[in-house]
Amino acid sequence: MTQHTIADADRELKTKHRKMWALGDYAAVATEIISDLGPTLVQAGGVGPGDRVLDVAAGSGNVAIPAALAGAQVVASDLTPDLLAAGQRLAARSGAELEWREADAEALPFADGEFDTVVSAVGVMFAPHHQAAADELTRVCRHGGTIALANWTPEGFIGQMFATMKPYAPPPPPGAQPPPLWGNEDHVRGLLGDRVRDVVTIRQSLRVDDFSDRSTFREYFKSHYGPTIAVYQSLANDPDRVAALDQALDDVADRFRDTNGRMEWEYLLLTARRT
Repeated sequence: MTQHTIADADRELKTKHRKMWALGDYAAVATEIISDLGPTLVQAGGVGPGDRVLDVAAGSGNVAIPAALAGAQVVASDLTPDLLAAGQRLAARSGAELEWREADAEALPFADGEFDTVVSAVGVMFAPHHQAAADELTRVCRHGGTIALANWTPEGFIGQMFATMKPYAPPPPPGAQPPPLWGNEDHVRGLLGDRVRDVVTIRQSLRVDDFSDRSTFREYFKSHYGPTIAVYQSLANDPDRVAALDQALDDVADRFRDTNGRMEWEYLLLTARRT
């Protein structure tokens, strides 16, 4: 591939990502299902008054809004304008003041070392080129600053949901890496390399008890979660495969539901200091 062809392919891929995350209602997922991840990451990153904070792949501000409410000067950046608009509405309702910027996690429009703390909760993991995204996380963090990440693990529920959907989805473009790899400690340490020190990782679980049965979960994700909606759209003319994916998602939900209907969604929490 020529450099021109690669650039065109990358622009096309990012356009697809914008459209995918604009499907459904990710802001509802962030506020109704995974809202606890935001305050958890704010606390883990030691975010406080006056800190200059960048939330990468911020979505609708799951981390950015509680960081702003903690007194930080926050920039929430995301590739998808629809999510930023939803975040602005949520911030207005909560009284949080922060800046919203459309930005590609693999090419952030910020200066080297501009931020005291760089955070991302289940966001940067969806940038297709992991090393490029990791390079940007470290570049914009000042020396001695903090990087704090929360990402779904491959073995956890969301990681297994993506593994379940993979055989039904169109093949990824060349060079794109699976998002749940960001939940693998060795993978993330390798991405960040010697640009960070004092790395601390812990596997934690988010308790989810919002779904009364497996079909409730499936239908919620089919109507709210962009990646799931996109896979089903690709199967629109194949009812047999739609039914097979329905069953496969039901089965993976059953694996992670206890007798009371509760689920534990595992993620890797990582904090590190920029060298």
